Amino acid sequence: MTNFLLYIIAVLIWGSTWLAIEFQLGDIALEVSLAYRFLLAAAVAFIWCALTGRSLRFDWQAHRYFLLMGIFLFGLNYVAAYAAQIYITSALNAIGFSAMVWMNIINTRIFLGTRIDRSTYLGSTLGIIGILIIFFPAIKNVSLSDTVFIGACLSLTGALLASFGNIVAQAAQREKLPVMTSTAWGMLYGALLNTGLALLQGKPFDFDLSPAYVVSLLFLAVFGSVVAFSCYLTLLGRIGADRAGYSMVMIPIVALILSAMFEGLALELHILVGVTLALTGNIAILATARLKRRK
Repeated sequence: MTNFLLYIIAVLIWGSTWLAIEFQLGDIALEVSLAYRFLLAAAVAFIWCALTGRSLRFDWQAHRYFLLMGIFLFGLNYVAAYAAQIYITSALNAIGFSAMVWMNIINTRIFLGTRIDRSTYLGSTLGIIGILIIFFPAIKNVSLSDTVFIGACLSLTGALLASFGNIVAQAAQREKLPVMTSTAWGMLYGALLNTGLALLQGKPFDFDLSPAYVVSLLFLAVFGSVVAFSCYLTLLGRIGADRAGYSMVMIPIVALILSAMFEGLALELHILVGVTLALTGNIAILATARLKRRK
Protein backbone atom coordinates (compact mmCIF):
# COMPACT_ATOMS: atom_id res chain seq x y z
CA MET A 1 0.00 0.00 0.00
CA THR A 2 1.35 3.45 -0.92
CA ASN A 3 2.25 6.10 1.66
CA PHE A 4 -0.48 8.36 0.32
CA LEU A 5 -3.17 5.70 0.74
CA LEU A 6 -1.99 4.82 4.26
CA TYR A 7 -2.07 8.51 5.16
CA ILE A 8 -5.53 9.12 3.70
CA ILE A 9 -7.07 6.10 5.45
CA ALA A 10 -5.69 7.13 8.85
CA VAL A 11 -6.70 10.77 8.46
CA LEU A 12 -10.22 10.04 7.19
CA ILE A 13 -10.93 7.55 9.97
CA TRP A 14 -9.47 9.62 12.79
CA GLY A 15 -11.14 12.74 11.40
CA SER A 16 -14.50 11.09 12.04
CA THR A 17 -13.66 9.74 15.50
CA TRP A 18 -14.20 13.09 17.23
CA LEU A 19 -17.94 12.61 16.85
CA ALA A 20 -17.77 8.98 17.96
CA ILE A 21 -15.88 9.93 21.13
CA GLU A 22 -18.73 12.24 22.13
CA PHE A 23 -21.01 9.18 22.41
CA GLN A 24 -18.51 7.50 24.75
CA LEU A 25 -18.61 10.34 27.28
CA GLY A 26 -21.56 9.85 29.57
CA ASP A 27 -22.61 7.40 32.24
CA ILE A 28 -19.70 5.00 31.64
CA ALA A 29 -16.35 6.00 33.16
CA LEU A 30 -13.90 7.01 30.44
CA GLU A 31 -11.27 4.53 31.68
CA VAL A 32 -13.85 1.76 31.43
CA SER A 33 -14.87 2.81 27.92
CA LEU A 34 -11.21 2.86 26.91
CA ALA A 35 -10.67 -0.58 28.44
CA TYR A 36 -13.60 -1.90 26.37
CA ARG A 37 -12.32 -0.16 23.24
CA PHE A 38 -8.77 -1.49 23.33
CA LEU A 39 -9.68 -4.93 24.63
CA LEU A 40 -12.00 -5.35 21.66
CA ALA A 41 -9.41 -3.82 19.31
CA ALA A 42 -6.69 -6.14 20.64
CA ALA A 43 -8.95 -9.16 20.13
CA VAL A 44 -9.62 -8.17 16.52
CA ALA A 45 -5.91 -7.55 15.90
CA PHE A 46 -4.85 -10.87 17.45
CA ILE A 47 -7.45 -12.77 15.43
CA TRP A 48 -6.20 -11.09 12.25
CA CYS A 49 -2.61 -11.99 13.11
CA ALA A 50 -3.58 -15.61 13.75
CA LEU A 51 -5.57 -15.89 10.51
CA THR A 52 -2.71 -14.45 8.47
CA GLY A 53 -0.06 -16.66 10.07
CA ARG A 54 1.80 -13.93 11.95
CA SER A 55 3.82 -15.06 14.96
CA LEU A 56 2.64 -13.73 18.32
CA ARG A 57 5.62 -14.96 20.33
CA PHE A 58 8.29 -12.40 21.23
CA ASP A 59 11.01 -12.10 23.85
CA TRP A 60 10.87 -9.78 26.85
CA GLN A 61 12.87 -7.12 25.04
CA ALA A 62 10.16 -6.83 22.40
CA HIS A 63 7.50 -6.70 25.10
CA ARG A 64 9.22 -3.66 26.59
CA TYR A 65 8.35 -1.81 23.38
CA PHE A 66 4.82 -3.21 23.40
CA LEU A 67 4.30 -2.15 27.02
CA LEU A 68 5.53 1.38 26.34
CA MET A 69 3.25 1.57 23.30
CA GLY A 70 0.37 0.46 25.50
CA ILE A 71 1.13 3.16 28.05
CA PHE A 72 1.74 6.09 25.71
CA LEU A 73 -0.14 5.23 22.49
CA PHE A 74 -3.15 3.23 23.69
CA GLY A 75 -3.39 4.22 27.35
CA LEU A 76 -2.62 7.44 29.18
CA ASN A 77 -2.77 9.62 26.06
CA TYR A 78 -6.37 8.56 25.44
CA VAL A 79 -7.31 9.04 29.09
CA ALA A 80 -6.08 12.63 28.76
CA ALA A 81 -7.80 13.14 25.39
CA TYR A 82 -11.17 11.79 26.56
CA ALA A 83 -10.95 13.79 29.79
CA ALA A 84 -10.08 16.98 27.89
CA GLN A 85 -13.24 16.72 25.82
CA ILE A 86 -15.29 16.84 29.01
CA TYR A 87 -13.94 20.34 29.71
CA ILE A 88 -13.49 21.82 26.24
CA THR A 89 -15.03 21.49 22.79
CA SER A 90 -13.77 18.99 20.25
CA ALA A 91 -12.47 21.94 18.18
CA LEU A 92 -10.20 23.13 21.00
CA ASN A 93 -9.17 19.55 21.71
CA ALA A 94 -8.21 19.18 18.04
CA ILE A 95 -6.03 22.29 18.28
CA GLY A 96 -4.31 20.90 21.37
CA PHE A 97 -3.57 17.60 19.66
CA SER A 98 -2.31 19.31 16.51
CA ALA A 99 0.63 20.47 18.67
CA MET A 100 1.84 16.86 18.39
CA VAL A 101 3.29 17.83 15.02
CA TRP A 102 6.00 19.93 16.66
CA MET A 103 6.30 17.58 19.61
CA ASN A 104 7.12 14.75 17.19
CA ILE A 105 9.73 16.87 15.43
CA ILE A 106 11.44 17.75 18.72
CA ASN A 107 11.19 14.25 20.22
CA THR A 108 12.41 12.58 17.03
CA ARG A 109 15.48 14.78 17.15
CA ILE A 110 16.08 14.22 20.89
CA PHE A 111 15.39 10.49 21.23
CA LEU A 112 16.19 9.10 17.78
CA GLY A 113 18.81 11.60 16.63
CA THR A 114 17.00 12.10 13.33
CA ARG A 115 17.96 15.15 11.29
CA ILE A 116 14.85 17.15 10.44
CA ASP A 117 14.79 18.82 7.02
CA ARG A 118 13.48 22.30 6.27
CA SER A 119 10.39 21.09 4.42
CA THR A 120 9.15 19.37 7.57
CA TYR A 121 9.61 22.53 9.64
CA LEU A 122 7.93 24.63 6.94
CA GLY A 123 5.04 22.24 6.38
CA SER A 124 4.38 21.81 10.09
CA THR A 125 4.43 25.56 10.70
CA LEU A 126 2.00 26.18 7.83
CA GLY A 127 -0.27 23.46 9.20
CA ILE A 128 -0.38 24.87 12.73
CA ILE A 129 -1.02 28.40 11.40
CA GLY A 130 -3.80 27.03 9.21
CA ILE A 131 -5.47 25.28 12.15
CA LEU A 132 -5.26 28.44 14.29
CA ILE A 133 -6.85 30.50 11.48
CA ILE A 134 -9.65 27.97 11.04
CA PHE A 135 -10.55 27.88 14.71
CA PHE A 136 -9.73 31.53 15.53
CA PRO A 137 -13.39 32.55 16.05
CA ALA A 138 -13.76 29.76 18.61
CA ILE A 139 -10.46 30.65 20.29
CA LYS A 140 -11.04 34.41 20.61
CA ASN A 141 -14.34 33.90 22.44
CA VAL A 142 -12.87 31.50 24.99
CA SER A 143 -12.21 32.87 28.45
CA LEU A 144 -9.35 31.31 30.38
CA SER A 145 -11.62 29.87 33.03
CA ASP A 146 -10.50 27.02 35.24
CA THR A 147 -12.51 24.62 33.08
CA VAL A 148 -10.89 25.69 29.80
CA PHE A 149 -7.43 25.74 31.37
CA ILE A 150 -7.85 22.20 32.72
CA GLY A 151 -9.12 20.98 29.35
CA ALA A 152 -6.26 22.63 27.45
CA CYS A 153 -3.67 21.15 29.81
CA LEU A 154 -5.20 17.69 29.44
CA SER A 155 -5.28 18.00 25.65
CA LEU A 156 -1.63 19.08 25.44
CA THR A 157 -0.65 16.35 27.90
CA GLY A 158 -2.42 13.77 25.73
CA ALA A 159 -0.59 15.06 22.66
CA LEU A 160 2.78 14.86 24.42
CA LEU A 161 2.13 11.31 25.65
CA ALA A 162 1.01 10.27 22.15
CA SER A 163 4.20 11.80 20.75
CA PHE A 164 6.25 9.63 23.12
CA GLY A 165 4.24 6.67 21.85
CA ASN A 166 5.12 7.61 18.27
CA ILE A 167 8.82 7.61 19.13
CA VAL A 168 8.54 4.19 20.81
CA ALA A 169 6.66 2.80 17.79
CA GLN A 170 9.30 4.09 15.38
CA ALA A 171 12.07 2.64 17.55
CA ALA A 172 10.22 -0.71 17.60
CA GLN A 173 10.13 -0.76 13.81
CA ARG A 174 13.85 -0.04 13.71
CA GLU A 175 14.19 -3.27 15.70
CA LYS A 176 12.23 -5.01 12.89
CA LEU A 177 9.18 -5.66 15.07
CA PRO A 178 6.13 -6.15 12.81
CA VAL A 179 3.48 -3.43 12.88
CA MET A 180 0.33 -5.53 13.24
CA THR A 181 1.56 -7.75 16.06
CA SER A 182 3.14 -4.77 17.84
CA THR A 183 -0.20 -3.00 17.59
CA ALA A 184 -2.09 -6.02 18.94
CA TRP A 185 0.17 -6.40 21.98
CA GLY A 186 0.28 -2.64 22.56
CA MET A 187 -3.51 -2.44 22.55
CA LEU A 188 -3.75 -5.33 24.99
CA TYR A 189 -1.36 -3.58 27.38
CA GLY A 190 -3.34 -0.36 26.91
CA ALA A 191 -6.58 -2.17 27.76
CA LEU A 192 -5.01 -3.68 30.88
CA LEU A 193 -3.68 -0.27 31.93
CA ASN A 194 -7.11 1.35 31.59
CA THR A 195 -8.68 -1.57 33.46
CA GLY A 196 -6.19 -1.07 36.28
CA LEU A 197 -6.85 2.68 36.42
CA ALA A 198 -10.60 2.06 36.61
CA LEU A 199 -10.21 -0.51 39.39
CA LEU A 200 -7.88 1.73 41.41
CA GLN A 201 -10.45 4.52 41.28
CA GLY A 202 -13.33 2.21 42.11
CA LYS A 203 -15.08 2.86 38.79
CA PRO A 204 -17.88 0.37 38.08
CA PHE A 205 -17.61 -1.73 34.93
CA ASP A 206 -21.08 -0.93 33.64
CA PHE A 207 -22.08 -1.13 29.99
CA ASP A 208 -24.36 1.14 28.00
CA LEU A 209 -26.55 -0.90 25.64
CA SER A 210 -27.80 2.14 23.73
CA PRO A 211 -27.19 1.95 19.97
CA ALA A 212 -25.18 5.20 20.05
CA TYR A 213 -22.71 3.85 22.62
CA VAL A 214 -22.39 0.36 21.11
CA VAL A 215 -22.00 1.52 17.50
CA SER A 216 -19.50 4.25 18.41
CA LEU A 217 -17.52 1.75 20.52
CA LEU A 218 -17.36 -0.74 17.64
CA PHE A 219 -16.32 1.99 15.21
CA LEU A 220 -13.61 3.28 17.54
CA ALA A 221 -12.30 -0.21 18.29
CA VAL A 222 -12.23 -1.67 14.78
CA PHE A 223 -11.71 1.33 12.50
CA GLY A 224 -10.43 4.03 14.87
CA SER A 225 -7.95 1.64 16.50
CA VAL A 226 -7.05 -1.47 14.47
CA VAL A 227 -7.34 -0.10 10.92
CA ALA A 228 -6.21 3.48 11.51
CA PHE A 229 -3.29 2.63 13.79
CA SER A 230 -2.07 -0.14 11.48
CA CYS A 231 -1.99 2.31 8.57
CA TYR A 232 -0.49 5.14 10.62
CA LEU A 233 2.23 3.05 12.25
CA THR A 234 3.20 1.53 8.91
CA LEU A 235 3.49 5.06 7.52
CA LEU A 236 5.45 6.14 10.58
CA GLY A 237 8.00 3.40 9.98
CA ARG A 238 8.43 4.51 6.37
CA ILE A 239 8.61 8.30 6.65
CA GLY A 240 9.29 8.91 10.35
CA ALA A 241 7.30 10.26 13.28
CA ASP A 242 8.11 13.86 12.35
CA ARG A 243 6.26 13.66 9.01
CA ALA A 244 3.61 11.07 9.93
CA GLY A 245 2.58 13.25 12.88
CA TYR A 246 1.31 15.84 10.41
CA SER A 247 -1.89 13.81 10.30
CA MET A 248 -2.79 15.54 13.58
CA VAL A 249 -3.15 18.75 11.58
CA MET A 250 -5.26 17.17 8.85
CA ILE A 251 -7.61 15.27 11.19
CA PRO A 252 -9.49 18.35 12.49
CA ILE A 253 -9.82 19.55 8.89
CA VAL A 254 -11.58 16.30 7.99
CA ALA A 255 -13.82 16.79 11.03
CA LEU A 256 -14.53 20.31 9.77
CA ILE A 257 -15.48 19.05 6.29
CA LEU A 258 -17.79 16.43 7.79
CA SER A 259 -19.40 19.15 9.89
CA ALA A 260 -19.98 21.21 6.73
CA MET A 261 -21.50 18.20 4.97
CA PHE A 262 -23.76 16.89 7.73
CA GLU A 263 -24.22 19.76 10.19
CA GLY A 264 -24.54 22.72 7.83
CA LEU A 265 -21.32 24.48 8.86
CA ALA A 266 -20.71 27.50 6.59
CA LEU A 267 -17.32 27.41 4.85
CA GLU A 268 -16.32 31.04 5.44
CA LEU A 269 -13.22 32.77 4.07
CA HIS A 270 -11.03 32.18 7.14
CA ILE A 271 -11.82 28.45 6.98
CA LEU A 272 -10.85 28.23 3.31
CA VAL A 273 -7.60 30.15 3.95
CA GLY A 274 -6.73 27.88 6.88
CA VAL A 275 -7.47 24.71 4.93
CA THR A 276 -5.34 25.97 2.01
CA LEU A 277 -2.36 26.60 4.31
CA ALA A 278 -2.72 23.21 5.98
CA LEU A 279 -2.96 21.41 2.63
CA THR A 280 0.09 23.30 1.34
CA GLY A 281 2.04 22.15 4.39
CA ASN A 282 0.77 18.62 3.83
CA ILE A 283 1.99 18.61 0.22
CA ALA A 284 5.41 19.92 1.25
CA ILE A 285 5.90 17.17 3.83
CA LEU A 286 4.57 14.20 1.85
CA ALA A 287 6.24 15.25 -1.41
CA THR A 288 9.64 15.43 0.30
CA ALA A 289 9.06 12.05 1.95
CA ARG A 290 8.22 10.54 -1.45
CA LEU A 291 11.36 11.97 -3.07
CA LYS A 292 13.56 10.66 -0.25
CA ARG A 293 12.01 7.20 -0.51
CA ARG A 294 12.77 7.10 -4.26
CA LYS A 295 16.40 7.94 -3.55
